[in-house]
Amino acid sequence: MDFATRAIHAGQDADPATGATIVPIYATSTYTQNAVGEHKGYDYSRVANPTRNALEVQLAALEEAKHCVAFASGLGAENAITGLLNAGDHVVVSDDTYGGTYRLFTRVLERFGLASTFVDMTDLAAVRAAVRPSTKMFWIETPTNPMMRVIDIAAMAALKTSGQLVVVDNTFCTPYFQSPLALGADVVVHSATKYIGGHSDVIGGAAMTNDDALAENLRFLQKTLGANLSPFDAFLISRGAKTLQVRMREHEHNAMSIAHFLAEREDVAQVYYPGLPDHPQHELARRQMRGFSGIISVTLRGPESRALEVAKRTKLFSLAESLGGVESLINHPARMTHGSIPKEERDRRGITDGLLRLSVGIESAHDLIADLRQALDGTIDLAGVNTRRDTDVGDPPDPDRVPETQSEGAPTY
Repeated sequence: MDFATRAIHAGQDADPATGATIVPIYATSTYTQNAVGEHKGYDYSRVANPTRNALEVQLAALEEAKHCVAFASGLGAENAITGLLNAGDHVVVSDDTYGGTYRLFTRVLERFGLASTFVDMTDLAAVRAAVRPSTKMFWIETPTNPMMRVIDIAAMAALKTSGQLVVVDNTFCTPYFQSPLALGADVVVHSATKYIGGHSDVIGGAAMTNDDALAENLRFLQKTLGANLSPFDAFLISRGAKTLQVRMREHEHNAMSIAHFLAEREDVAQVYYPGLPDHPQHELARRQMRGFSGIISVTLRGPESRALEVAKRTKLFSLAESLGGVESLINHPARMTHGSIPKEERDRRGITDGLLRLSVGIESAHDLIADLRQALDGTIDLAGVNTRRDTDVGDPPDPDRVPETQSEGAPTY
């Protein structure tokens, strides 16, 4: 079945008890047994719940995985995945990563004897140099958060040896635009809070794999650690996932228009979006991804106060944490999502005080561009430039057409 069909039908059979077309919310903690150990497949909802199980089947189908294990948050899923390791093990982590992931590795896992090295994974030589005899895992975000670097998943998978795992955070791309398992990854992790849920009304996470033993261990950790997704949240995420394809098309369409608009402005120092031809990994993105998603990072000309003022002036772009909802958001990574990373480390990665991250929603592209224009124009005196090239942005690309920069021959489902 094609992607859109799987999104709507996988795991979504009619309820056997009532015939309900939509999987009900099974708001129960325990299940009556006919005799000790004799039940209908469920005994306690921390272990399994019909609503959560239906979501897991649905998300596994989207990622083309055999198994999905759902958690209460993306970080809950990350914690469980790192729970596959032992004290004394070592992880190579992409150095441009979500602040919560950095905090997990440096402030929690290190206390339990799990070592980590952060490295620019666009440099395979640097990755090889970071590997130790105790290295058991490679932790990849691609595109990275927030600098939008693209990491070659297949090349990373080719580096691993027996006993090592490649984990890919696929939150930014979603299964619609990228399939890490097909490229050699062992585990895919998602913050389902973001694009999969898609409406900024739920927190959740998921881990997917084709490996039976890994899946069994993840389910054990789900049960034992207790970071379980509630049936209510599972219902919301499942509902959001059904429209993932149509939403991601609109997110990408709008982001492409806005990226070109920003790239034409003299008061913008740098635009970070894999869909732009001048992105350092643009060709890799075209090969590896089926589209470029809806996240843009941008460095403004001028002092930090300008970036903060622009973030405050937008009307349609809400100043908020998170990403991936139908509404557009603007974020100041250095003070918000990545504030837990020391400043010197942020600066080294390019997460400067002048950087903003945009989660482009599915509103009208023209309205979003107008909103950004007024916010940027209102602070132009701080930019140190006198001219702009954005007098006419033209019409956004036709959303019914595959972008010209999309990978040739890539599935469009």
